[in-house]
Amino acid sequence: MKLFMAGIATETNSFSPLPTGMLSFEEGGIDHGDTTSKPLQYWTAPLHIWRRAATEKGWEVAEGLMAVAQPAGPTVRATYEALRDEILDGLRAAMPVDVVLLALHGAMIADGYDDCEGDLIARCREIAGDRAVIGGLLDPHSHLTDTMLERATLLVPYKEYPHVDVPERAHDLFRLAAEAAEGRIRPVMRDRDCGIVCAMHTPYEPMRGFVDAMSAREGKDGVLSASLIHGFPWGDHPRTGARSLVICDGDAEKAEAVAAELAQELFSIRHGLNRPHPDIETALDRALPNPSGPVVLADVADNAGGGAPGDATFLLDAILKRGIDSAVVGIFWDPMAMRICREAGEGATLSLRLGGKHGPMSGNPLDLEVTVKRLASDLTQRFGDLPIPLGHMAWLACGGIDIVVNDLRTQTFHPEAYTGLGIDLAARKLVCVKSSQHFHAGFAPIAAEVIHVATPGSITPDYANIPYRNRAPNYWPKVEDPFA
Repeated sequence: MKLFMAGIATETNSFSPLPTGMLSFEEGGIDHGDTTSKPLQYWTAPLHIWRRAATEKGWEVAEGLMAVAQPAGPTVRATYEALRDEILDGLRAAMPVDVVLLALHGAMIADGYDDCEGDLIARCREIAGDRAVIGGLLDPHSHLTDTMLERATLLVPYKEYPHVDVPERAHDLFRLAAEAAEGRIRPVMRDRDCGIVCAMHTPYEPMRGFVDAMSAREGKDGVLSASLIHGFPWGDHPRTGARSLVICDGDAEKAEAVAAELAQELFSIRHGLNRPHPDIETALDRALPNPSGPVVLADVADNAGGGAPGDATFLLDAILKRGIDSAVVGIFWDPMAMRICREAGEGATLSLRLGGKHGPMSGNPLDLEVTVKRLASDLTQRFGDLPIPLGHMAWLACGGIDIVVNDLRTQTFHPEAYTGLGIDLAARKLVCVKSSQHFHAGFAPIAAEVIHVATPGSITPDYANIPYRNRAPNYWPKVEDPFA
C-alpha cells in the first residue's frame, strides 16, 4: 500500500477585514513535503499520526505540501491556486497511490472558489482515480458540500468544541481508510441539514449528552462513523450551518436513516444550544463580587481563531474606566506595539498606543502608560496536548492591569500564554481571554467561573442577524422552525 498525505487549512470569515494571502500562510506555516521531519504542532499533528500509522503497517508514504493560515477573510485566488497546485503536483509525482489523506479545515473560501476543500478533493480524485481511498479530516466548523461528499471516500470531523480531539479523529480517519483500502469495509456517506446556525459548546449540556450518544452509535449496526458538522456561522456560504454526517459499511439507507435521526435529535434540543452571553457591563457586574478565585471572561467577538483581528479594545477599555486593579487581558495582536516594547526593553516605562488598528470592529486605540515587565520570543501554549507558537510576546503593566501583547495572531488557548511570562493568574480577579470557546479546555480548571461575554467585534454571537448574502435565511434562530 502507498499513502499520499498533504493539507491546506484555514477558516474563512466572510466579514473579516483581513485578507488571507501568501504572507498569512508563511506566518502560519508552509511545509513543502517535510512536515513530519519537523516538531509536531497543532495543525501538523495529523500528518505525524498518519506517517507513524502507515509505517507500522509497512506502507510507503509520500508527503506533500502542508500549509496553514490563521483564520481571516477570503483567501487570495492566486494563493489558493498555488498551494492547491503544489499538492496536486505532489500527488501526480507519487502515483500510483492507494490512499490519499488530506488535513483540511472545511470552511476555506477563496476568490472564485466558494468550496476550496471540495475543489481540492475533486482534483485529487481525477488524479488518483476511482479505486483510491480519499479521506479528509475536517474541523466541525466547516461547510459540508455535495462535492466533498461525492468525491471523497471518507470525511471525519472533530467531535469536540473546543477541538481537543484532533489526534483521536486523525487516528479514526486512518483506521477507516486502511480498512477501506484493504477491502474490509465499503464506506457510504450521508448527511442531513439540521436547520441550525449557532455555536455549540460540547462541554455543556445538552451538547455533552448529544455528542456522547452520537459517539456511542459507532461500531454498531454497520455504523462506521457518526459526526456533527457545526458549521462556521461567519462564513457566508450556501451550506453554512449544522449537518449530521454518518458513514456506514455499504448501507446507504442505514446511513441516511441515522443521519436523519441525529439531525432530528439536535433540532429537538436547539433551545438549549444557544447559550446567552451578557454584555460587557453585565459580565463585569457578575464577575467582580466573586470571592473564590479568578473569573475568566471570554472576549468572544475578537477571536483570532474565527477571523477577528485580535486587537479589539472594548473589554479592556471598560475595565480601565471602572478602575479595576486586578486583571489580565490578552492576547492582543499588535505587531507595532510589540516592536516598540522590544525596542524599549524590559523594565522600560513608556506611552504606548495599543489596539484598535483594523477598523470599527476593533474599537478605538488606547493611549496608555505602561511598564514592560517581561519580553519573550520562544513560548508556546497548548491546545489539548498539542503546542502552538506564540511569536514575540510582552507582558505590560498598566496600573493594576496586566496586558499581554504579541506579533503572531492567535487566540488565547491555555494559561501558558500568561504563566509562561511569569503572570500569577491565581492572584487576579479577572482573567480575560480573546477566544470564543477553545480557551475552555485550559482555563476552566483554574476558573471560579467562566463567562462568555457578548463583546462587539468581528464575530459577534448574534446568529439571527448575521448579514448573509449567500446563505438562505431559513435557519434557527432566524426562524423558529425552518422545516415548517
